[in-house]
Order: sequence, then C-alpha cells, then structure tokens
Amino acid sequence: MRKYQYILFLFLLCACGNSQENTLSNSLAKKQTDLILKKAKDFPNQTELSIGIIKNGAVNYDGVKLENESIFNVDNYKSVFEIGSITKVFTATLLANFALDKKLNLDDKINSYIHVKLNNGTELSFKQLANHTSGLPRLPSNLNLALANLKNPYQKYTREKLESYLSNQLELVNISGEHYEYSNLGCGLLGYVLCNIENSSYENILYKYILSKYNMTNSTTKRENVEGLIIKGLDESGNKVPNWDLSVLAGSGAMLSTVEDLSKFALAQFDNTNKELKLTRTKTFTINTISDYGLGWEIINRKSGDIWYKHNGGTGGYSSSLIIDSTNKNGIIILSNVSTYSNKSRIINDLSFELMKTLDNN
Repeated sequence: MRKYQYILFLFLLCACGNSQENTLSNSLAKKQTDLILKKAKDFPNQTELSIGIIKNGAVNYDGVKLENESIFNVDNYKSVFEIGSITKVFTATLLANFALDKKLNLDDKINSYIHVKLNNGTELSFKQLANHTSGLPRLPSNLNLALANLKNPYQKYTREKLESYLSNQLELVNISGEHYEYSNLGCGLLGYVLCNIENSSYENILYKYILSKYNMTNSTTKRENVEGLIIKGLDESGNKVPNWDLSVLAGSGAMLSTVEDLSKFALAQFDNTNKELKLTRTKTFTINTISDYGLGWEIINRKSGDIWYKHNGGTGGYSSSLIIDSTNKNGIIILSNVSTYSNKSRIINDLSFELMKTLDNN
C-alpha cells in the first residue's frame, strides 16, 4: 500500500501537466486520479492508458503505465494507439463534408455511386450506413472470423471479396431504415463508397478533409507514418500482438491516433462554425428513450438535460473511448493497449463514463 501511495503522490504532481490551461482544482484532480488508479490496477504489466480530460474547453493530459506490479505516471499524450471503431466518427465526418460540398445527399442511395449491383436489388442510403440502420449484418458473410487469423482478422479481406459479397451474398438482417443494428460492414462500406466518389484512398481523403484542417499530425491509417510513436498492443495476458490491417474496410476502424490529436478533434466540436462536425452530431435516428444516433455518434440524453456524444473502439491489442459534451465544452478521451478481446476491456468504457461525470456542471 505504501508503494501505491507514493506513486499516487507522484501522479498527482503530474496530473495537471501538459495542459492548455489548468482548469482542474486539486480536489477534482485527486478524484479523477483515484478513479484512474482504481480502474487500472488490475491490468497486466506494460499496459498504458493515455487520457485527455477537457473541462470548459481546456485540456489536461494524464498517462499511466503498469510495470512490475506498480503504476507509474507517464507522459504519453503524443503516443500512438489504434483507435478502432472511433474511426467510424471520422468516416461519418467525411460523409458530412461530401454532403455539404453537394457531392451527394445523405438520403441518396449508394447504388448510384458504385460499380457493382447489390444482391436482391437491395438499396442502401448513405445515412443508413452512417447511423447503423442499413439492415446490414455486423460483418459480411464471406469474412468468417472462425477461420480468419484473429491476430489480424481483416487483413486479407480485399476489395474483390467485398464486391463479390455485395453482388452475390448480401442479405439484410433488418428492413433498411427501421432498426438500429451496429454494423462494422456498414461503415466499412461507407468508407469504400466515399473513396470511389473521390477516386482516392481512405488515407488521402482523411488527410484532405479532416487531419490537415484540425492539425492532427500523428493520426493516420498508415503505420509507417508514425513509426517509433506506436505503443505496442497487448493481449489479455499482456503479450504483444500485431497491429491490425483493415484493408477495404478501413472506414470501420483503421485509424491510429494520439490523445493530443483526438483532443484537437474534440475541441473542434465545440465550434459550430465547423459545419461538418455539427452535422454529424445532428440526430438522425431514435434508438430508445436514452439514446439517439447522429452520423457516427451515439447521442446520450442524460436526466440532467445534458447531451453526450460518444464512441468506443477496440482491436486485438487496444481499447479506446471518446465522449464529448459540446454544450459545456467537456470531454474524455482514453486510449489504451488493452485488448478488446480481454474481459477487462469494458473497464475503459466504464472509466470514461465515470471521469466524464466528474466534469458535470450540475
């Protein structure tokens, strides 16, 4: 216990460092630090959590690493992690850009923008792909995870396989537009179609429309662009695992990023002159009394009247979470090398919610 108290003291000294403006009181910082340490203590050695805490539009960065059964403060806000499905928010932001540029309408059917005919005469709209109401299954039927290499399951799923699925095997699990059903396939297909429209790669349009605008210098889908900055992913036992390659389904989860870059993206959400970001946060579908969906964002309607926008992510070696409150200009970003396959990965989601609650103004 004495060792953890000592490390906690060191952590508190650093907890409000690397900030644009220190807006966290000592009591708030201690409450957040206690939460982080409580949640992180059971992860395996070499686990890292990189955390951005945004309060009233100002960012503070925290980072922890577990090593030799101790928890240390680390300066990792510029370190690169796979962000998994948080990529879907960026794919939806690309869609919003295209809509505002009059390249398409959100309710347009994608059928007019691709070169293959969808099986059974199926029609799908851009909006349905972005808000998970397309009726598509979670994954295409010709991507069999039972037979794939789970250390890199999407690597060999090529453009040709996707087009073959669309033409010959596509079957809906729900009527399009009527039900919410989360689909990696749907957002991967959206990214594929947007690349077709732009006649460019996902990496190129991501940089052109988002990364360059918001100065996200260490965000990419190309590992070679951030070589040396990547924190190695871990399995549930703490062993290093390979990074994932999303191939043609890049739009569903291929991005790597840093807490610093995602903080820039979060802060940009607070400025309504960024019209494409505002559009992604506009409700397009009601899931239940608590949750709605925008374009890429889950919208959480809280009893207090506040609205949170969130997305989680996970790959074989990483788990992540992003929550923002654009009205109060608060947010939490957590990147980690905790495997999504680990039964402890849910801790990242729980921690993001609990940290977000510490920022409540009510």
